[in-house]
Amino acid sequence: MYNNYIFDLYGTLVDINTDEDNPMLWDKLSMFYSFKGAKYSKEELKKSYQNKVKKELSLIKNTNFPDFPLDKVFLSLYEEKGVKVSKDTVLDTAHMFRILSIKYLRLYDGVIEFLEELKRKNKKIYLLSNAQSLFTAYEMKVLDIEKYFDGIIFSADLGICKPDGQFYNAILHKFNLNKKNSIMIGNDSLCDIEGAFNCGLDSLYIHSNLSPDVNSELKSTYSILDGDFKKVSSMILK
Repeated sequence: MYNNYIFDLYGTLVDINTDEDNPMLWDKLSMFYSFKGAKYSKEELKKSYQNKVKKELSLIKNTNFPDFPLDKVFLSLYEEKGVKVSKDTVLDTAHMFRILSIKYLRLYDGVIEFLEELKRKNKKIYLLSNAQSLFTAYEMKVLDIEKYFDGIIFSADLGICKPDGQFYNAILHKFNLNKKNSIMIGNDSLCDIEGAFNCGLDSLYIHSNLSPDVNSELKSTYSILDGDFKKVSSMILK
């Protein structure tokens, strides 16, 4: 039925739990910055980080759903204290932040089996994710799933998130995808499903443990309301 399968990541393929308000995160991260010469208390670091994120988002005017690469903020936190660091240090800092925030990271049951099935049938697999490449690309390697994808686009790299149609058009144009034989698969009724609908794409909605409440008409072509990813194959792969 379809040749191109476009996936959301978190809540669709990957089950993740993070807590960026965990005091331990900010305590350890402030110590990491201090080790590098940028001395912060945990309270000061958290406040400065949040203010910088808000400022960066406010500067993006071409969309109602902005995003940006967070390495700008991690670098700016060093610069605020007059400390010069390498790109590798900024990346290590970002990874420290992310690792400290993660409670668990795992795939949903049936994900690998379905990706393998798609490959056996010579289907193309793409990822369209509201995510940071400096986090997510590495998490995909940890989970050993990056090898399955023929193309990946992260919102932070384009400055635009789903459900903005510009984000959907970016993957369609970059990989020359025909809408008629492509499908979006995701767990968010607004970002994944309504965004795809407005762009003219068929979609499959999976209501997972990470799905936001559905507060309006669900516009998906197919739906799995019990979160069972193992049902995806029989529903949309022929």
